[in-house]
Amino acid sequence: MGLQQFEQRLERLVEGTFAKAFRGQLQPVELGKRLTREMDLHRAVSVRGLISPNVFDINLSAEDFERFGAFIDVLAEELVDAAREHARTSRYIFLGPVEVTVGIVDTLTRSTFTIIASVVEGDQELVGEIVLADGRRIGVGSDPIAIGRLEECEIQINDANASRRHAEIRRDGNSVLVVDLSSTNGTKVNGALIKQHRLMDGDVITIGATPLRYESI
Repeated sequence: MGLQQFEQRLERLVEGTFAKAFRGQLQPVELGKRLTREMDLHRAVSVRGLISPNVFDINLSAEDFERFGAFIDVLAEELVDAAREHARTSRYIFLGPVEVTVGIVDTLTRSTFTIIASVVEGDQELVGEIVLADGRRIGVGSDPIAIGRLEECEIQINDANASRRHAEIRRDGNSVLVVDLSSTNGTKVNGALIKQHRLMDGDVITIGATPLRYESI
C-alpha cells in the first residue's frame, strides 16, 4: 500500500514540470522500492518488536542528481512517507526519526544509485511526534501537551470549533494517549469521537476542522 501511494503521489508531482526529467530515465519509484527492500533486509528483532532502519543515505550519479534538480527535497520527503507507510504495514518500529538524504557519487553512472540504511537512535525522552497541518512537528516526551485556542497551549489551534483547552497528549510509559478535556465539540481519532485513546503510528487526531497526525519514534 505504501509504495502504491508513493508512486501515485510521485506520478502527480512529475506531471508537467518534471515529466521530461523522468521520461526513460531513473524513476523515483525505483528508489522507493529499494528503500523498503533495505528496511526488510536490515530489520532486527528486539524485545520491543521488529526494529527497522530509520536513516537512509541515497547517492545518485551526478547526471541524475542534476536532472532531478529542485525535485530532490520533495523526493526525500516522499521517501520518508513511503518508509513510514511500509513500517506501518509491516509492523516495524523506529528508534528515531526517519530521515532521507540524497547526494552525489561521481563514480556512479546514469540510472544507478546506492542506499545505505542505518538504525540511528533519537532522543530517548521522545516517544513520538505530533505533525501539525503546516508540517511543523512537536515532540512527545514526558510532559503533557495541551491542545486548544489558548496561547499557553503547546499546540495552539486557530479554529472556531476548538475549545480553549480542548485536548491533551499524555505519555503513558512507552505509549501515548490523547485525552479530551470535556471540549464542546469533542475530539476525534481517525474519524471516531473519543474520550481517551491510545495512539498508534499514523493516527489522525481531529480538533474542530484541524487534523493532527501522530507518528511514533
